[in-house]
Amino acid sequence: LQLAEYGGGSVQPGGSLRLSCTATSGSGLNFYATAWFRQAPGKEREGISCISPFSGTTKYADSVKGRFTISRNNSENTVYLQMNNLQTEDTAIYYCATKGGPCSAFVAADFYSWGQGTPVTVSS
Repeated sequence: LQLAEYGGGSVQPGGSLRLSCTATSGSGLNFYATAWFRQAPGKEREGISCISPFSGTTKYADSVKGRFTISRNNSENTVYLQMNNLQTEDTAIYYCATKGGPCSAFVAADFYSWGQGTPVTVSS
């Protein structure tokens, strides 16, 4: 499964961005758990949200709960991450990744298909 992320950019604090993760080859994303991770300079990769296959059950890290929303459009074979009220600490490279089965704890080591990442910068 090949993944491509889109939608990163620069915004001011309090702004919004919507990231997209599209499967460019392989099976549809509805067959996989798809998660968003981010990695800021000097920090470990952090799982921030995940959507399970079929049921679409969603999970969020506490750091983004209430501000970010993950969703999936099966007809577009795309998973979205709507990010609202962005803060400077949200600055990072954002990656999407997939694995079989449910999201569970969505640990990076469990995911085996990754996109190339898209940068998000939040600054005034």
